Amino acid sequence: MEQTKTTNIILFSGDYDKAMAAYIIANGAAAYDHEVTIFHTFWGLNALRKDNPPAAKKNMLEKMFAKMMPRGADKLGLSNMNMGGMGPKMIKQVINKHNAMTLPQLIEMAQEQDINLVACTMTMDLLGLKQEELLEDVTYAGVAAYLADAEDGNVNLFI
Repeated sequence: MEQTKTTNIILFSGDYDKAMAAYIIANGAAAYDHEVTIFHTFWGLNALRKDNPPAAKKNMLEKMFAKMMPRGADKLGLSNMNMGGMGPKMIKQVINKHNAMTLPQLIEMAQEQDINLVACTMTMDLLGLKQEELLEDVTYAGVAAYLADAEDGNVNLFI
């Protein structure tokens, strides 16, 4: 009996290109019948944020974080050549020209492939993020849940 292979990715970065790489790898692994988990922590949580989340009760520091952090996958900056926001516009033009999938489309595909998208609850608490601010069908867990998945993982990546 063949054992199911697993791929576990920690998405720490909030950069568009790095998040895109994580989702390309995740979707590829799922296409090869891997059980895939993406554990979003710190700035990686921004990929799961809704563009227009409902109002949530927040203290002053949480409101400041909410204003400073990008809302959603399509608003992330690039790790290199961000150029005051011009870099993401340029890369999106290249993506469109080559009929490649955007990060929001890759996230949607991941959800369709039953990739487990996990939001780190400890980081959510630190940054003042609420569940209603994140996409639907997200799992909420702490680092112990990630470690349990990763312990027997075939592929474990930190992006």
